[in-house]
Amino acid sequence: MARSRFVTRRGFLGTSAAIGMAAAGRRYLDLRCDAGQGAETQPASDVPVACSKRGPVIDCHAHLAHHSRRDHRDRDRKLIEAADKLGIDQLCCSILTPRRPATAEGFRECNTWVAEAMKRFKGRVLGYCYVNPGYTREALEEIRRCVEERGFIGIKLYNEYKCTEPVVFPVVELAIELRVPILHHAGHGHYPFPNQTRISDGGDLAELGRRYPEARLICAHIGGGGDWEWTIKALRHADNVFLDTSGSVTDEGIIEMAARVLGVDRLVFGCDMSMTAGMGKILGARLAPEDKQKILGGNMLRLLQMRG
Repeated sequence: MARSRFVTRRGFLGTSAAIGMAAAGRRYLDLRCDAGQGAETQPASDVPVACSKRGPVIDCHAHLAHHSRRDHRDRDRKLIEAADKLGIDQLCCSILTPRRPATAEGFRECNTWVAEAMKRFKGRVLGYCYVNPGYTREALEEIRRCVEERGFIGIKLYNEYKCTEPVVFPVVELAIELRVPILHHAGHGHYPFPNQTRISDGGDLAELGRRYPEARLICAHIGGGGDWEWTIKALRHADNVFLDTSGSVTDEGIIEMAARVLGVDRLVFGCDMSMTAGMGKILGARLAPEDKQKILGGNMLRLLQMRG
């Protein structure tokens, strides 16, 4: 039978992904290494990448595997290998409980595993302290222990509560005291999310940012589904809320609109495990190289430096 001249959607996407990954790698090297200036190159396994001339690449939104999975060590290793291939120097990671709302015992266990991964992948994995704000005393104690004793770089909040509920306020106040950012799960849909009745959106985070102007908040995964245009507009005047570029949605114009409306200084690069898509949407954005580098690492580096 003669081969069809028509390309199926699945075939097109598969071919596009392969081409896109190769192109992203080439463009990544163009962005990171100034050709002809004696930039040293290293194998992908050697980190950080020595040819970086413009600063680090930091994934602000990553997850390690819960240890209830038999293959958790292999999954974590593959995450680092993917980061190596894409030139990601550091990943800001959390582990979430499989079932939520998380118990105090559950989130403490997850954070212990993150601390172990920080030692296993020293200098590569940076830790977010995941807590359920409903356990006020336990959550605050855990955050302080993780940041002050274990060297965690921030706090991860999911959808146990909307960020505007008073139970969340003590966590935000402690984040201000400790000078660390909060990465908050978020999304805006035009229909209910059945399993996420308390999900926050960009408008909620903008409201929280107005209540606590000293806080540094990160609105998670603009490409995680939902109405990303609404989210960008909702954050327009929330100067202390950053927008995380992660998520598997790669609609044309996401990054450009966010940069135009919010400014590149408020965008932070993330993948949320959609690794090639996460990197590709930044490298493919119609932005100046210096603006891309701010998004890829410069802006997150500023947040990480708040503790001095």
